[in-house]
Amino acid sequence: MKQSKWKEILTSNQMFIVYIIVVLCIAISMKTPAFAEVSTIITLARALLVTLCFAICEMVVIISGGIDVSFPAIACASLYIPICVFKENDIDNVVLAFVFAAAIGLVIGIINAVLISLLQIPPLIATLGVSSITQGMLLTFFGTRQISRLPSTIAALNKVYLFTYQSKAGNNYSMTALILVPIILYIVVYIVLKYTMLGRGIYAIGGDANAARIAGFNVVRLQFIVYMFSGVMAGITGMIYCVLNKAANPLNLMGSEMMIIAAVVVGGTRMSGGHGTVLGTILGVVLIGLIQNNLIMLGVPTYWQTFVVGAVIVVGTAITSLKELAVQKNQKV
Repeated sequence: MKQSKWKEILTSNQMFIVYIIVVLCIAISMKTPAFAEVSTIITLARALLVTLCFAICEMVVIISGGIDVSFPAIACASLYIPICVFKENDIDNVVLAFVFAAAIGLVIGIINAVLISLLQIPPLIATLGVSSITQGMLLTFFGTRQISRLPSTIAALNKVYLFTYQSKAGNNYSMTALILVPIILYIVVYIVLKYTMLGRGIYAIGGDANAARIAGFNVVRLQFIVYMFSGVMAGITGMIYCVLNKAANPLNLMGSEMMIIAAVVVGGTRMSGGHGTVLGTILGVVLIGLIQNNLIMLGVPTYWQTFVVGAVIVVGTAITSLKELAVQKNQKV
């Protein structure tokens, strides 16, 4: 029994990702010894902070049987509109900025939920339409100029650190306190999905919405919760991105949705819904992040990175599908 359990763990989709991450890290470390330092972890964590926040929200949506491609547009609107309003009215309040961003995300999340749950529009079409409308209205009414001088309290948040590490070369690497946001978010989502009725409901409607409805779950309410959560977190993540980059740009995050979804799928979340884990999503984000940011150290041309990401997605998804088919075959036997 123990051997069977260990075999299942060692051949799981998550372990497959771990193997690739380990091989990549060893290869990069051999080519660039400095990669094996603590500074690399700090730099990678900072680079993946926004991606981690987006990915966990997308994971929850996909588990519920939906998909959301509007979160980059929500994030752009949620970071740009508050900064424009604050600059125009000489307001400087970091808490209010995040509340404002979350409120914008909530409103757009509710719109997504109405279109998908009440009007029965397919999630991809609904969120794609909302994304285009949001981006169009943002650029029409607020313009496209980058705001480089943020209100002082918002800019100051970028200088709040958990700790600072000094490398052998004497360079300082500081871990931003904002890394606590994805850490807390992942812990909360893990607890909700694993130990609460809400989490069971999200998995249930993703597996079979009709069966979940018969079992007593309120499908419409659950879908509203999922898309509202995604909207709020996209708004907050947009403001975090603004703080980290020390500027507000209404276009920077657009087009990032496919890579985020790729990380979630690589992590073992099924596009059909009903299956996905927090740990798998973290591993998927780390793997995609390593490929995007570090393959160049191995001498891999930039245009080959897209190929590698695509190959990892196909192989990772294929392994998940093959395991699912094997389970179904065993059940029939």
